[in-house]
Order: sequence, then C-alpha cells, then structure tokens
Amino acid sequence: MKIKVEEKLTYKEQISLLKKCVDNDLNLSLELKKLGLTYDHLRYRDYSQTDITFNEYKSIEELKQSKQGIPSVSFFSGAGGLDIGFDYAGFENLASIEINELFCKTLRLNNPNMLVIGPPDFSGDMKHRESIASVLKESLGLKSPFEGVFHGGPPCQPFSIASNQRFRKEDENFKRKGFEDKEKGDLLNDYIWFITEFKPKVFFIENVPGLNEIDNGKGLTKSLEQLTKIGYTISKPQVVNASDYGVPQKRLRLIVVGTRSKQKFVLPEISFFQTPCFDVFSKPIGDNENHITREHTAPSVLRYMELDYGQRDHLGRVDRLNPFLPSKTVIAGGTKGGGRSHLHPYSPRTLTVRECARLQTFPDDYIFVGSSARQFTQVGNAVPPLLAYKLAFQIYNQYYK
Repeated sequence: MKIKVEEKLTYKEQISLLKKCVDNDLNLSLELKKLGLTYDHLRYRDYSQTDITFNEYKSIEELKQSKQGIPSVSFFSGAGGLDIGFDYAGFENLASIEINELFCKTLRLNNPNMLVIGPPDFSGDMKHRESIASVLKESLGLKSPFEGVFHGGPPCQPFSIASNQRFRKEDENFKRKGFEDKEKGDLLNDYIWFITEFKPKVFFIENVPGLNEIDNGKGLTKSLEQLTKIGYTISKPQVVNASDYGVPQKRLRLIVVGTRSKQKFVLPEISFFQTPCFDVFSKPIGDNENHITREHTAPSVLRYMELDYGQRDHLGRVDRLNPFLPSKTVIAGGTKGGGRSHLHPYSPRTLTVRECARLQTFPDDYIFVGSSARQFTQVGNAVPPLLAYKLAFQIYNQYYK
C-alpha cells in the first residue's frame, strides 16, 4: 500500500503516540485502531517517498504466453514457483510432486485441475521412487522417452550457508552437510533416477550455489555423470542472480540444464536494467490475500524508525529496504519459525506475505495457505516465478520452437 506524504503522521505526533504506549504499557496496534490509523501511517525519522516510476518493469502477469502443448512435470514443487514460470512460458504442467502437505494444499488451491502427488493422497517422498513412478505412468500415461521437461530443485538446506548459519557454531547443524546429509543430501540422486527412468527431452535443476561449492563440485559432477553416460548434453552449472532477469530482488541460484539434443543450454541475456523494489510498493495491493501486517510493539517501531535505507536493526535482525535497489533476498527461515521479512522502505514495519510474494514475483492472485509463519516459508523457499519464466522461455526457444 502506498501512503502519500500528507497521510503520514508528523514526526512529533508519532513520537508522542509511541511514548504514550511505552509509558503506559499500551498496545500500539489497538491505539492506532482507535485513531483510525494503520502501521502505514507511521514514518521513519528520515522519510521521503519518490513518485518516480520505472516503466521498464513488467510483472509476470503481463508476460503470459499461450500454451504450446509441451508437457512438463515438477519435482520438489514447494509452493509452485517453478511451476508458475513454466506455465506462464507456455508449458503444460501435468503434475507437481511435493512431500509437504501444507505446500500441497497451496498447490491444489491454485491449480484445482492439476495432479499433485503428495499428502494426503500420496506420499510425495521422492525416496519412494517406484511408487511415484507408477503414479506418473498410470495417472498421466508417462512413457520413456518423455518429450517434455522435468524441472525441480531438490531441498537446498544441506548446501545452504544461510540455512545452516541459523544455528550456533557449536551446533552440529552449523556446518553444511551437503551430500552427507542422510535425509536430504541424496535427493538430487533420487531426481536423477527419475530422469534416467523417463528420459525427458530436457531436464532443469535449480539450487543454491552451495550445491556446486561444498566439495568443489565433485558431488554434483559425479551425480550428473550418470546422465552424460546415457546421452545427455549438460550445461556447465552456472550461478545466476535473479535481479539480472527483472526480479526486484537479489537472489543467487545455481542452474543446470540437460537435454537429449547435442545443443548445450545458453542462458538468456542479462537485462541491463535491474528492477528496484520501489515498483513492488508503488502498486496498490487492494484486497489481495495474504496481506496482513504484523502488529509491532511501540519499542520495536521506535528502533525501526531510526534506520536509514539499507540499515539493519540488529535486535530484530531485519533490514530497511532501499527502494532504489532490488530487495535483499527474501528469507524462508526454518521449518519451525517461519521466514523473516525485511522492513518496508516507507513504513517502519516488516513486510506482509503478499509484499514478499511480490518481491518473489508471484502473481497477485496466487494464494498461500497456512499460518503466517508457514506462508512466509512457502514464499521464501520458492524460485522467483519471473526467473523461472525467463529460463523456461529460453528452453522453449532453444529446444522446442
């Protein structure tokens, strides 16, 4: 929601309200409601808002392609970031495979006619290879060789620096376990088993850069060798920054593409223009779902309001976004605590799930289910749909057009 300068409280009015809440142990949210105000009427000490518009930015809704009749299957689907990208690029998503029941609910809500292989109807556990393969064969009639695309990102926690540094240094989880992680480190090879079994024309892998860094790339190279032996031409693993492809967020992802043709995948050209996160906050959100503001306390707002663009509140471990730059990476957080959002550039509060979803380039009509914490996890775990779209469209142009 964009608040005009004249709608903000004055600095003097705001300080008076916040000190009243602190001195009398009052609930700031209730006091704002009594005055007919919201957290968006609050300001930073150093407050300015630009009316500059950046016409070069196009949301994924504006880029949707007509269906080309090319099938795709999604693995480790999460809340559907890759699925949306391939769908909007003109592919026909046949099924999504996901182990988390809540994520499956989000997938089914937004794709009522698509097969979701996951709880409670199916296991969704990629370790159950034969069981899932049987569903793909019997329900979808999938045969080898499959002329469509397999796409997916095996869970990245074993390879992620951010994920593991949530723990204390003395905790065994602090060190990235990579392929040694007994629960998730071998899921890449489960995915490769499916590629070997069905031989899709193209397969797509995305992950954190750590997948190719943790052991100097030996584990990834060894896994991919299984596919080169059966005739796949595989691109060199490359790290891309989502902000180079129109996403209003800095987010590094590792990309690998393999194909049964002899032509190696070439990444789409990097955009000269990087989308500032200003564009996300300049467009009204209106009545869209998942837009509930966290009810911060007065002491928290007193700390937040002193921050300049890009500065961090170390107590809350949150950063005020700079509207003239792409956002910092949207964080998923742990499976128990949920993600932490950044601070709004113009209002001293954290972002809502919908605002984070916009930074991730989800369509505004895409709904996330579950508690607020779990919604943040789904958004933060996802591949930005716009990045997925650019890569999927490149796959179409190179191998199917």
